[in-house]
Amino acid sequence: MAPFAKTGGLGEVIGSLTNAIRGLGHDVSVFMPRYRSIDIQQWELEKVIDYFEVIIGNQLEATRIFMKKFANGVKVYFVEHPDFFMRDELYGTVLGDYQDNDRRFTYFQRATLKAVEKLKLAPDIIHCNDWQTGFIPVYLKTLEANYAPFQKARSIFTIHNLGYQGNFPPDSFLATGLGWEFFKSDFLEFYGKFSFLKGGLVFADAVTTVSERYSREIQTKEFGCGMEGVLTARKESVTGIINGIDPKDWDPETDRDIDAQYSVRNVSPKKVNKAVLQKENGFKTDENIPLIGFVARLVDQKGLEILIPILDQLAQENMQLVVLGTGDEKYHQILRDLAKKNKKWLGVHILFDAKLAKKIYAGSDMFLFPSYYEPCGLGQLIGLRYGAVPIGRAVGGLADTIQEFDPVLHQGNGFLFEDYSSEALLAVIRRALKIFKQEKLWKTLVENAMESDFSWTASAKKYEQLYETVKRRPFNIAKS
Repeated sequence: MAPFAKTGGLGEVIGSLTNAIRGLGHDVSVFMPRYRSIDIQQWELEKVIDYFEVIIGNQLEATRIFMKKFANGVKVYFVEHPDFFMRDELYGTVLGDYQDNDRRFTYFQRATLKAVEKLKLAPDIIHCNDWQTGFIPVYLKTLEANYAPFQKARSIFTIHNLGYQGNFPPDSFLATGLGWEFFKSDFLEFYGKFSFLKGGLVFADAVTTVSERYSREIQTKEFGCGMEGVLTARKESVTGIINGIDPKDWDPETDRDIDAQYSVRNVSPKKVNKAVLQKENGFKTDENIPLIGFVARLVDQKGLEILIPILDQLAQENMQLVVLGTGDEKYHQILRDLAKKNKKWLGVHILFDAKLAKKIYAGSDMFLFPSYYEPCGLGQLIGLRYGAVPIGRAVGGLADTIQEFDPVLHQGNGFLFEDYSSEALLAVIRRALKIFKQEKLWKTLVENAMESDFSWTASAKKYEQLYETVKRRPFNIAKS
């Protein structure tokens, strides 16, 4: 949860959604591990539970719970366990996931439920996010079913990316505290392993994902990651609600991390940001040369395998490209090598730098999103807000938020392509470059982009409606 810890878009989403739900008048508490980045003194955390023990397998693990209450009333509780969470990274290193992630997040979920009991919170809804919380819906209908704090609790499980499932070998299943009767295909078994994600999909009272299109895509073999059958069986309980962004956090009119502030009423200062970005990357400073940004994890999903093969052809288009991100080492090396050979138009930054990302959004004319799949994506929403016109593949949240620009009707906010191929990507970039050369049309398109509203207002109300619906459902205890 931003601002405490984040990876990908999940941290931003939780930080914004909780504030939006609280803004609708609801009591909101958040539980997360106290990672190394969360300093007690810096955040002025209050210790609310000094000590209790959680059984993981045949071991007792001790914890403390800290809390931070924001001015708007949102409470964030931190589950402390130094051996599990005081690590350099959240889930793993460049070498792979931490080998004990099953124990780490079994512990986190068991400790969270015990803390809820001790704090006497008695929630109506427990909203779980991604595989790291996938067993909480399981526990609510098995081990915790008869505990007073959870008598009225209903669970919602949100998939932010179906590709990350939390699948582990059966020899660590006993650490979950569940009986072997749940290690079968109807429940938690998944191709010989047990799956945290499947636990959430099977046992939650409702399942959501982060865009309407993605909720349909994951019920197909192409995008279902092996879980399409589970999701199809529950299709009446699966829904998509698009993510939003907090307009106060992403506002080029007030953003002090960029070099010149601007708005849809006065876009002209955006040129200053472009000039600075061109200069800092060693490019020719020229507002008439289109500048394209790409900020993402450098992994297959984000479309690098179709982008890299066309870079030679893009070099002939008199354009500039700035890339920022980290990911697979193979892409680090390929992009570094290409940048050395193409310094005049290709800038590559292999790092995570939030301030630089904002400068790229503010300085770019366009932004690339050639993803193979994209559950929602926040990048295109931020790009729209900063007047960086998105070029994206028509999948998931990209298709739900980018509308193809019609140069005749002057409607739409970006460009879309269908086929996952280098040829299709090259064609849509050339289409965008052609519009860029038409100054009046481009000005209209940028204004359309900046006027697109993807704040949390509408999405938070949809979650509120879902919470109310799920709250009224009868409670069913799982039976083997």
